[in-house]
Amino acid sequence: MKVFFNQLFDYNFYCNKKLIEECIKLEKVPEKSTMLFSHILNAHNIWNSRILGKAAEYKVWQIHPIQEWGDIHYENQRSSFEITTNAADFELRIDYENAEGRLFTNTLQDILFHIINHSTHHRSQIAMNFRDNELEPLSLDYISYKR
Repeated sequence: MKVFFNQLFDYNFYCNKKLIEECIKLEKVPEKSTMLFSHILNAHNIWNSRILGKAAEYKVWQIHPIQEWGDIHYENQRSSFEITTNAADFELRIDYENAEGRLFTNTLQDILFHIINHSTHHRSQIAMNFRDNELEPLSLDYISYKR
């Protein structure tokens, strides 16, 4: 399971890094894309924090300047690799409170997969937003990454 999650987080890191590099090159990043990518970073931090039992550094929809994306992304990745490396049981149940204050419990495995899936979902929205703004979206398919 560790190898699987490390591969998924490598892929996630690659995709986000490519998107950050592309956005830095643009004269103007579409506002919706900035909002969505900031949300990807925030959610990753929030989920890592829930797993580690500590307070999150960011709010769900907090906007970050593009110049900060790389550092936030790197720290999220470092934290996720620490979590997967130290995990003894991926079926471990994690209790947490969501943004609305409701209590939930999910397995570590489910939460880690959610981080990846959530990021992919919003990168797809960013790709659509790029097209809506006459920008060419990046090709970030998993199978292309694995080739």
